[in-house]
Amino acid sequence: MLTVPLLQPLLLAVLLFALGLTGVLVRRNFVFILMSIEIMLNAAGLAFIVAATRWGQADGQVMFAFILVLAASEVAVGLALILRIRHRLTTLDADAADLLRG
Repeated sequence: MLTVPLLQPLLLAVLLFALGLTGVLVRRNFVFILMSIEIMLNAAGLAFIVAATRWGQADGQVMFAFILVLAASEVAVGLALILRIRHRLTTLDADAADLLRG
């Protein structure tokens, strides 16, 4: 049976997660923030798949399926919120959403 190297795919998952985290912290557009969260979720899913393949268990694939469901629901709710904010403020800037208080 082939052994899966653990370092390279986990390093890729860490890099993808760091890229997504940087996008969340740096970007001010809600669409880019939503895409960065998707990148972070996919990085976590990749780490689960690598670990499951390494130890020959199906748990990682099950967790990745849950992550896909979570990502789909996050996109649905996030896009609905983005459309509502766009309708009210006519901008997608995250700093302008501060006006929605109270």
